[in-house]
Amino acid sequence: MKIVSTPENLQILHEDNHIIVINKRVGDIVQGDQTGDMPLSEIVKIYLKNKYNKPGEAYLGVVHRLDRPTSGIVLFAKTSKALTRLNESFKNRETQKTYWAVIKNAPPKVEDTLEHFLVRNSKNNTSKAHKKEVPNSKKAKLSYKLFHQLKTYSALEIDLHTGRHHQIRCQLAAVGCPIKGDLKYGADRSNPDGGIHLHARKLTFTHPVTKETLTIIAPTPPDVIWDEVSK
Repeated sequence: MKIVSTPENLQILHEDNHIIVINKRVGDIVQGDQTGDMPLSEIVKIYLKNKYNKPGEAYLGVVHRLDRPTSGIVLFAKTSKALTRLNESFKNRETQKTYWAVIKNAPPKVEDTLEHFLVRNSKNNTSKAHKKEVPNSKKAKLSYKLFHQLKTYSALEIDLHTGRHHQIRCQLAAVGCPIKGDLKYGADRSNPDGGIHLHARKLTFTHPVTKETLTIIAPTPPDVIWDEVSK
């Protein structure tokens, strides 16, 4: 059964006076969109208001986003100072993001670096990968390594070098390895929960106030394949 995030069941990975880190469930939207569904940012605000008995609305800054069908780490700022510093840190690529993906076919190599030029299509909300630079394209780069082989699926650990729209989904599909459940990028069938097997597993960043290096790891969603991969 699909579980929806609420202020009462948030999967909090870290919280202090300046930041809060959530393990996002499949189906959560990080910020509001045209669906009108309550976004994770508002759910976290309600949680903070209730926890600290705030008279007005709690402050919360969105630092980065994850696609709706993706699970894993989302970092929010609890103060404007923290948000400004984190935005700068993400913009300068001083953070390290590691994802796990379960793909349909075995990858071309056990480990590799993929480079493509992506063109975003805002009409159907997809990106298309090209081997060479084309008009309106942005360079996309990631590294992956195979870390678990299942009977019909392969599990990859992925480090992002750039942050492009649907980058991992698009680049893996471009090398013949669509992510399990990702109909938009060539998977043959959807997952029961409507999600895809892409999980923001680890985030390493500098705390905006204490300046210490934090590494957050998000447990995978309850699922037979993720359970097998996580062993």
